[in-house]
Amino acid sequence: MTNNKKEVTSAHTPMMQQYLNIKAQYPKTLLFYRMGDFYELFYDDAKKAAELLDLTLTARGQSAGEPIPMAGLPYHASESYLAKLIQQGESIAICEQIGDATSKGPMKREVVRVLTPGTVTDEALLDSHKEALLCALYLTKDKVGIATLELASGRFALSETTVQNLNNELARLQPAEVLLPDSFASRANSEHTSQLTRVRCRTRPEWDFDYQGACHVLCEQFGVKSLKAFQCDTLTLGIQAAGAILRFIHETQGKQLTHIHRIEVETEHALLQLDNHTRRNLELTQNLQGNREYTLISVLDKTKTPMGSRLLSRWLNRPITNTTLLNERYDSITVLQQKYALDELQTILKKIGDMERILARIGLQSARPRDLVKLKDGLMALVDLKKRLKHPLPFMKNMPLMLHENVVETLECAIIDNPPMIIRDGGVIKPGFDATLDELQALSEHSEAFLTQLEIKEQQETKLSTLKVGYNRVHGFYIELSRRESDKVPKHYQRRQTLKNTERFITEELKAFEDKVLSAREKALQREKALYEEILRGLLKDLTSMQTTASHLAELDVLVNLAERAQTLNYSKPMLSSDARIQIKAGRHPVIEEAVSQVAFTPNDLHFDADTKMLLITGPNMGGKSTYMRQIALIVILAHIGSFVPAQSATIGAIDRIFTRIGAQDNLAQGHSTFMVEMTEAANILHYATEKSLVLMDEVGRGTSTFDGLSLAWACAYALSQKIKAYTLFSTHYFELTQWSQSYPTIKNVHLDAQEKDNTLIFMHTVSPGPLNRSFGIHVAKLAGIPHEVIHFAEAVLQKLEQQTMSGAQTPTPMSSTPSKAKKQNPNHRKIIETLGKIDINQLRPIDALQVLENLKAIAENEPVV
Repeated sequence: MTNNKKEVTSAHTPMMQQYLNIKAQYPKTLLFYRMGDFYELFYDDAKKAAELLDLTLTARGQSAGEPIPMAGLPYHASESYLAKLIQQGESIAICEQIGDATSKGPMKREVVRVLTPGTVTDEALLDSHKEALLCALYLTKDKVGIATLELASGRFALSETTVQNLNNELARLQPAEVLLPDSFASRANSEHTSQLTRVRCRTRPEWDFDYQGACHVLCEQFGVKSLKAFQCDTLTLGIQAAGAILRFIHETQGKQLTHIHRIEVETEHALLQLDNHTRRNLELTQNLQGNREYTLISVLDKTKTPMGSRLLSRWLNRPITNTTLLNERYDSITVLQQKYALDELQTILKKIGDMERILARIGLQSARPRDLVKLKDGLMALVDLKKRLKHPLPFMKNMPLMLHENVVETLECAIIDNPPMIIRDGGVIKPGFDATLDELQALSEHSEAFLTQLEIKEQQETKLSTLKVGYNRVHGFYIELSRRESDKVPKHYQRRQTLKNTERFITEELKAFEDKVLSAREKALQREKALYEEILRGLLKDLTSMQTTASHLAELDVLVNLAERAQTLNYSKPMLSSDARIQIKAGRHPVIEEAVSQVAFTPNDLHFDADTKMLLITGPNMGGKSTYMRQIALIVILAHIGSFVPAQSATIGAIDRIFTRIGAQDNLAQGHSTFMVEMTEAANILHYATEKSLVLMDEVGRGTSTFDGLSLAWACAYALSQKIKAYTLFSTHYFELTQWSQSYPTIKNVHLDAQEKDNTLIFMHTVSPGPLNRSFGIHVAKLAGIPHEVIHFAEAVLQKLEQQTMSGAQTPTPMSSTPSKAKKQNPNHRKIIETLGKIDINQLRPIDALQVLENLKAIAENEPVV
């Protein structure tokens, strides 16, 4: 039993009894227990927090005969500590003092809110470019209901999918926290839920997912009698997951969720499906190292508002197939480019700020004074923005921007222009807004004049030269005299405090004034806090309409951004077609083009239709095959978010999914070698691809023996081209496959060439018709720094193997003599061959391969050459 679960007995002090009773309600949560100006943590919480936050672990006396481990932090600096804990996946219960400090016994305390990775709303705890999603899952044998809520914006959605697709959905959503029913373990299939190991999961009671209860809590939240209005009434599993989310939020936040007023249904058929491997391989919003550098969004995102940046990320992770909506976005970009000065619009949009999250905090009644000033400034910028939007934008049809003049007027009158961060000490409400507050503040502020007059009067009456009247927050008002004059004070002076060199006194007149002023200050602060809360409540009546405005502004920000990107980067408007084709002229890779901006990027074409469904791509390593394949997928994705594309022209037919099998990566955590990962990804493609899918297959079969690899590549290519008939880009070094075009008309050969010049290799990066008959692998090895002795030997082996193939040998035979091309003979070449022959490639890890090369290098360099 841990210290945090100690039995609460009379052996504990009254305060520790209170702490342990509260802690028992939050056993798996760090309890921030307010004591004066500090949050304190005790027992195991203190040990954990000290380690995670680098705090000093101390002890607070004893309770029940044992020392109490303790760690603390100042409450006014708590945000930075909370942010660190949230980033590490911890949950925190904030326990505040709510009782009277003068009451007998421990001050009353209670938990006012619980912060978890999926429920944070404070600006300091959030990444402005990333959603903090709370997700709930309810699984059956074959299906799963998914609900997501971003509490910081109020965006609430549900969907249903197959259990087999769950990993892909979790990879798309990237939730900060996942709620699961207690019975999850009995329903889970580890193969399809492996993504859950990457996120913070929390189990909840089974009744939280009860269908009838979920319907009730959802209808109550939205003020409706039926969920038919949201077209989700038939999605039983999704409703169960959504109900669990609302129950959890009510439990942790303890507030009305007025900013959550609708729920969206996300359907798979409306999306261009991207599985987990495809998202990772294409690096849309996150690279393989987990950041945004050299990703598609790093090139695209020049949005001016945080909510616009998050929306663009959501579009990239959720490309759509709705041609009407996509064409509205294309047309809006065209209008923006032709009719508007984009830099002027972006300058105004920058003033809008993160209106979406500010409104969510207003809905939770946790908005701070500076939030309200930012909201006012953003709404005021709308006036200028609306004046400039003279030409109608297709995406905003029937959605005029509201100016919310009444909100602007209220905030302009009520809140000072540069308020303190929090309302605690007042100084937020503007003079003239409330007469009562002005009167109380005037009484407090005029105290200096009274004290000055009192000081002059007392000096004249007492003739004491060192007499001064002062004030501090601990002892209040006082008359101060030096020690040498303190025995000359009048009889009505009452001693208040003795210091080293001075004495302090109080009079009845000064005491009466002190009571009046301090009472006025306390009343002024109470009045100001009450007025602030009243302002927040008053904003709720306009909350829904302001959220609609924020949504329109986020979309406008994204489209203005895409228009600017298209203009700056020379992107063109794509055309969507219902025909079975993909035609791209002079297409470019948007990320590589920017990364090598100092060098002209070589554009390339693509032509797929009913007569051409597969391109067999040959060419040297580093020649640009993977770049070419990826750029086609990225162009298709950009077209399906409503963006212009990096091409001279592009016509995109009906595509349902994009699959990729690119790169060499292992998954040692699950015991999967590089080859196993490759085959798993290939299996996924062969199971789920359709004739409307775009498939990128790069070097299938390279992780095993030559004949095994060739056989697998052959079979995969045949299935994709002749059975599934998907649009397929198939990159290979197995030149035997290039002869297929003679037997299968829908398969075409293309290649990326390289040229040798002055014993160096120049990559052409141009896609040309026909196959390439060599791979330049030895040349690339030379560029990688393989020792020249090994290179010479490899060239000789290659020559011998090619001669055997040309002479009709079915299987390469061992070399019987020293290669004639070797410029220098090494007496231990046989030792190198034996070393290579002992290697089991299927079991060879990358680190082992480096060791093998190091051994070969040592043999080549250290043996005597004759």
